[in-house]
Formats: sequence, structure tokens, C-alpha cells
Amino acid sequence: MSGMEWNLVLFGITAVAVCAGCLVPNRWLPPLPNDKFLHFAAFAVLSLLALRMANGGREAVLWLASLCVAGWLIECLQSLVPDRRFCWRDLGANVAGIASAALAVYLHGVFS
Repeated sequence: MSGMEWNLVLFGITAVAVCAGCLVPNRWLPPLPNDKFLHFAAFAVLSLLALRMANGGREAVLWLASLCVAGWLIECLQSLVPDRRFCWRDLGANVAGIASAALAVYLHGVFS
């Protein structure tokens, strides 16, 4: 497999893990130390993996916008899961993770 294929596989595995963690009832999960940090970190990692696959700025923006929409959809779907609800702070943490990863990649490119 090429590097691009590995990146796609890793992105897919990570995305499935994030969705699984976000879309199961709370009672199935162990006590979480900081839910917002987990949202931030999960979407930052997804963003870094997506940006590795992007070919150019336009595609990078499309990946990042798609991750923002995915974060919103996950929050909407949580209202259908027992013991879960839509949370604006979770969505904010998702978007902050995406923006932080994008800024880190941009600054790495500028200062490299």
C-alpha cells in the first residue's frame, strides 16, 4: 500500500473510533476526565490526518469544512442516543481542534 492509502486507512479507523465513542450511551463509557479535551484532540487528529491527504489549499479547506459538518452531525445524532444530547460546547471543542490543527500545519509550512 502507498503512503496515501495508509493515510486513508488510518483516517477511516480514527473516524470510526470517534463516531463510536460519541454515539454510544454514556453509561457504556468509563468516567471521562475531560470530555471537551477528548473532542478537541479527536478532531485535531482527524484534521492532521486529513491534511496529510489533501492536495493543495482548496482540497484542505474542503476536508476541514467536511470535518466541521461531521462534528455538527455527530452532535445532532447524539440527541437520538439514550443519555446523550446535543452540546454546543462539544461542537466548539471539535471546531477548536480542527482550527488548531490547521494553524499548526500552516505555521509548520511557513517556518520550515
